[in-house]
Amino acid sequence: MFKIGEFSKLTQVSIRMLRYYDEIGILKPANVDLFTGYRMYSAEQISVLQKIILLRDTKFSTAEIKDIILGYKELNIVDELQKKKIQINKEIEIEKQRIEKINNAINESIKKNFKIHCNISFKKVDNILILSTRDIIPTYFHEGVLWNRLCDFIKKENISIKQDVYNNMAMYHDIEHKDENVDVEVGVIVDKLGENKGNFIYREVEEVEKMAYAMVYGPYENLAKAYEMLAYYLESHNEQMTESPSRQICHIGVDDTKNPEEYLTEIQIPLK
Repeated sequence: MFKIGEFSKLTQVSIRMLRYYDEIGILKPANVDLFTGYRMYSAEQISVLQKIILLRDTKFSTAEIKDIILGYKELNIVDELQKKKIQINKEIEIEKQRIEKINNAINESIKKNFKIHCNISFKKVDNILILSTRDIIPTYFHEGVLWNRLCDFIKKENISIKQDVYNNMAMYHDIEHKDENVDVEVGVIVDKLGENKGNFIYREVEEVEKMAYAMVYGPYENLAKAYEMLAYYLESHNEQMTESPSRQICHIGVDDTKNPEEYLTEIQIPLK
């Protein structure tokens, strides 16, 4: 048997941690001297302590360690380690994305390149006829799913769409920005209304007497900064937004060029 200090030296685990493991009940001393109160540990407990340290260092919570060590649940430690490995890999990917954002911010700051190339102005937008589909999608980045669905329907039905300066429109129906479960409608401009089929609807989009719009050049990552610039612009001009859906129009996109720097996207914000 070893006193707690001796056991601490032999296992390279602090007395403070050994006392903590005793308090929470996952590694109690093998014996406590009735006269001195000394905690006494046995060599057989080293393997249990090593398992605790392994689980702790691989980001298992105290509750999870307790379940595994004390056998409150029928758990296979190898299975639990595999699950934790998957969880940690996901966390690593998230942290990598954070690092990438930080690096981009640092690079932009160094280059003093926070200005986005976009032009902001006002105009009247006439009513238009569209064929559209609308759905709740996981995030704004899943908008392509709706476009693929609509394009497949157009090809299948051999529908004629308007060939003009632009022939597409995305509308965002939520009254606020949402990180998930977003209400998005995508549509193409048509010459006349047709027969609705399932989730594919012909409809008229009302005119907007005063629309703030920004022509945003470059990759889609520029859009967030362009919306921020629009906010400052509208506030400085004492403009008020309506609750009508904001819109985005792709003038030059992935189907037109392989160079994201050549993209041209129009943001439209209806005003009162």
